[in-house]
Amino acid sequence: MPQKIVIGIVAGEASGDLLGSHLIAALKKIRPDLKFVGIGGPRMQSAGMEVLFPLEKLAVRGYVEVLRHYFEIAGIRRKLRAYFLEHRPDLFIAIDAPDFNLDLELVLKQKGIPTIHYVSPSIWAWRGERIHKIKRAVTHMLALFPHEAKLYQQAGVPVDYVGHPLADILPDQPKRAAMREAMRIPLKAPVFAFLPGSRQSEVKYLAHTSIETAKLILKQLPDARFLVPLVSRETRGIFEQALYDCNALELPITMLFGHAQDAMIAADGVLVASGTATLEAALLKRPMVITYRMPALSWWLMKRKSYQPYYGLPNILCGRFVVPELLQEDATPENLAQALLNLINHKEAVAQLEEAFDTLHQTLRQNTAQKAAAAILPYLPAP
Repeated sequence: MPQKIVIGIVAGEASGDLLGSHLIAALKKIRPDLKFVGIGGPRMQSAGMEVLFPLEKLAVRGYVEVLRHYFEIAGIRRKLRAYFLEHRPDLFIAIDAPDFNLDLELVLKQKGIPTIHYVSPSIWAWRGERIHKIKRAVTHMLALFPHEAKLYQQAGVPVDYVGHPLADILPDQPKRAAMREAMRIPLKAPVFAFLPGSRQSEVKYLAHTSIETAKLILKQLPDARFLVPLVSRETRGIFEQALYDCNALELPITMLFGHAQDAMIAADGVLVASGTATLEAALLKRPMVITYRMPALSWWLMKRKSYQPYYGLPNILCGRFVVPELLQEDATPENLAQALLNLINHKEAVAQLEEAFDTLHQTLRQNTAQKAAAAILPYLPAP
């Protein structure tokens, strides 16, 4: 029986789990002899990966949160490094999570193991000096966005632009009426999807604000409904507690387990935490307001290192403010409610948004998993 080719792989959050699952499937289709082992989530596990540590252990964001979990995260990396040095993989694939992965890649590359980094760190937005460490740690970069490839070419890092898998998955024209019918929501009811984030820390910071925002919208639109997709029992528990704290148990809020895309398709407007979900909303052509709150120290440090006037992916990728961003102290219920109402009541603005997002969708649709797999194959031993 031929020996399996082993690929070490690490994803650090839900978006990486999605990327990883598609990549594993694409690689296994071409090379059934591959075995994947490392850190991943349920999707990667379903695709056939052996999970040594669940990705939830790495899913913390912001300087303060990372410091709080530093010893646990450092311990996991130390154990994983020891595992890969003892059970040497033929290739290592890091999916995003640069603060965790780059140090690991540095060690493995020095030991002669090729390292593929899938999802460029945001060196075009902040901490551009990381390009030097990336060059030492990464054998080949796979970039999701077109403007990233030039940065790596200039620095002498082998790179391929592979597009974004969400652009392959999501339809050009989501069927909003059919989705509302499936969710038993009247077609004419004003519907808002609130996405407070996938991490527990994000939901803790945005839950109360989201609920107070819903109260204000309801005063203007008494028949409004609110959909709140949450990714885990823990985040649902945090949001339920916030409803109780805000004396808002009677609000017309429907909490969903997952189904974020369904909620966005059904919605007239979306309030979304800055992150990958903002790109989903753009590809689904939905009017949105981007928001975020984090500890004041994390925000201060991040702002000092930022190069661009915007933080949300739709604005970054379009190169201009196409949707409002209300962050940190600006993310008040009054501001958020007003921005959402202004947006959905401005039909011309909504039409312009849809046009900009359609152009973005076509640019990012590149058959990503297959392109990424094709870039990785040359680094694998022959079957």
